[in-house]
Amino acid sequence: MALSNAGSGYRQDVLIGAHVKGGGKLVGALKEANLIGAEVVQIFTQSPRAWKPTQYAPEVLEGYVQAVEKDPLVVATYTHATYLINLATSDPELLAKSEEALCANLAATSGMGAKGLILHIGSHRGAGLTGVLPQIAEALVGALDTVVNPLTGGKPAPILIENAAGAGGTVGRSLEELALLYEAAGNDPRLGLCIDTQHLWASGVAYTTIEKADTLIKNIKKTVGLERLQAFHLNDSKVEFGANKDRHANIGEGTIGAKGLGALLSHPALKYVPAILEVPGDGGGPRASDVEAARKALAVGQKARAKK
Repeated sequence: MALSNAGSGYRQDVLIGAHVKGGGKLVGALKEANLIGAEVVQIFTQSPRAWKPTQYAPEVLEGYVQAVEKDPLVVATYTHATYLINLATSDPELLAKSEEALCANLAATSGMGAKGLILHIGSHRGAGLTGVLPQIAEALVGALDTVVNPLTGGKPAPILIENAAGAGGTVGRSLEELALLYEAAGNDPRLGLCIDTQHLWASGVAYTTIEKADTLIKNIKKTVGLERLQAFHLNDSKVEFGANKDRHANIGEGTIGAKGLGALLSHPALKYVPAILEVPGDGGGPRASDVEAARKALAVGQKARAKK
């Protein structure tokens, strides 16, 4: 579903967000977002490098839902699943723990009214994609069929699969791989897509001119379907094109550059698809200056398109 920033005070169509700290009561994420001018927030609902999920009382989840409704700036929330999840593993114990963690993360995401849970599928460790696709699909659909919103008892939030930078046996390094995954899951509409710009660049997908960005959008339509794209992770890159390494840089300080990022973000088909910063800032995550750099990059792209 498209998001609008009509009430945010900003004239640009694309919502600019940031990964921020949620804290035990979650509402701290909204304070952090307002301090840096982010219109969308992304948080972890538990430690990204631990298995034990955080248990949120119903009043905490309800308090967050109400706080977002009243917030003067923040339009929507997304969550990111713990990094330890690996749905492509051949280890039965790790798979079971991954499935349990996925369900816990999805339940918390749904209870706080978030728009989606962003997930790294994991790595098959060289075993090959074809053999692990049924396992991954079963885990994803199983979580969506099992989890309910802990507050309402209703349907869970969608799971947004994130593209990979291409290291090792990571799943989702190309649009074609992602298309195979959605197909294995019966093209379930509850499975969406989050495109990470740094991962895209590192995996060898070009988009840094208007023409290349337009070609990418056409390829997304042809492979996975543009309707699945529900969020961007907006990051510059510390590594070169095609390096297959996950290394984020601040906007305009990496090998992609603000102009290159703007070429993609300004595509008219991406109107209202939120762009969420996962940049290092000065070591503590996105700052107000990083949010402003993202808006400037978007404006550069929009100006370039207007001249075409």
